[in-house]
Amino acid sequence: MGKGTLVIGASHAGVQCASALRDAGYAERIILVGEDDALPYHRPPLSKTFICAKVSEEDIELKSHAFYTDEQVELRRGLRADFICREARTVTLSNGETLEYDNLVLATGSRPRLWRKGEMPGNVHVLRTLADARQIVRTLKATDGTVAIVGGGYVGLELAATVRTQFGRDVVIIEASGRLLSRSASPLLSDWVARQHVLAGSRLLLNTPMVGFETSDGVVDAVVLDGQPDVKASVVILGLGIVPNEELALQAGIRCADGIMVDEFCRTDDPCVYAIGDCTRFSVAQVDRMVRLECVQNAHDQARTVAATIAGNPTPYRPVPWFWSDQMGSKLQTVGFLDNAVSSITHGDIENGKGSFFHFDSEKNLCAAETVNNPAIHMQIRRAMAAGKKLEQQRFEHEGKLDLKV
Repeated sequence: MGKGTLVIGASHAGVQCASALRDAGYAERIILVGEDDALPYHRPPLSKTFICAKVSEEDIELKSHAFYTDEQVELRRGLRADFICREARTVTLSNGETLEYDNLVLATGSRPRLWRKGEMPGNVHVLRTLADARQIVRTLKATDGTVAIVGGGYVGLELAATVRTQFGRDVVIIEASGRLLSRSASPLLSDWVARQHVLAGSRLLLNTPMVGFETSDGVVDAVVLDGQPDVKASVVILGLGIVPNEELALQAGIRCADGIMVDEFCRTDDPCVYAIGDCTRFSVAQVDRMVRLECVQNAHDQARTVAATIAGNPTPYRPVPWFWSDQMGSKLQTVGFLDNAVSSITHGDIENGKGSFFHFDSEKNLCAAETVNNPAIHMQIRRAMAAGKKLEQQRFEHEGKLDLKV
């Protein structure tokens, strides 16, 4: 029996990889190492149902205790991987233990981008982990007054919606660029989302970079802005994007460039080392560029790709990215790449909370879709894209019910 597969990172990608390996009939040893003390958990609920106590820690576990026992996955919690020796095929953990491997899977994920290095004031938070979510809840319960959300990405907006609707707090959303969701959504969806937050009572400041904090006794009293009056706040939550955790790979001499570089089988430039999830960067033919996909779909699909390769059935990864967000009582779902979009069609009664934005390339084929409270259409398009089917623009150029079955 060999040394087996060692997975570093016990979140969505890492746990899915271990599960997919067993599903593929892989019988060798699997060790899963994670820095969190808790059982691996779903991260999307942290910004929504978890912080308002609608679900418990047990409810958001990715797998039960029984999974790790029944599937013989050795879960090492509360440990960090500190050093990779590629020549010996070993990884040294933060407790001094050295683990051997035949296959090493780096599922190291990402971390929140901070305003500045160093310790943050006690009422300034980021959200990435269960511990982060617990601390945000404690601070919200211990304070009153305005909550400032710095950054208009999905996590920041989900938190803004939850804090406003579930905690009854005044919210100010501060975004440096000219629109919300500028990296991940079309202007059509950005504008719709902005209107919903303003209608719900949040204050929105666009084109407004943060330049610092006013503090007293180690606590922030206000967010200092460029060209705008300071925003008084008792709680500040930073949503400034994420940074891939590539340091372990860099230490081992594995090629990185704002993410661990992988091929279509999620292999690094070392044939014994794979990487999956938020920490990876890879080429996508549909948009002719290198991408990092920061979503659960990518974590799961790359994990299955690696598991199939290790189990002897290599299948190249052809991503059809999709994403969802729940905020202000609406479910937003996206699928595809916006890079090649040259025209768009709005369909349905979007202003009354149910509709879609469809985006088309220069050949008048659908390249991306954004839906609001329209999961059936989202699923039809996802299936079509996953099957490699083209959806022509003319199929969307009428009002009424769409039939997108292929």
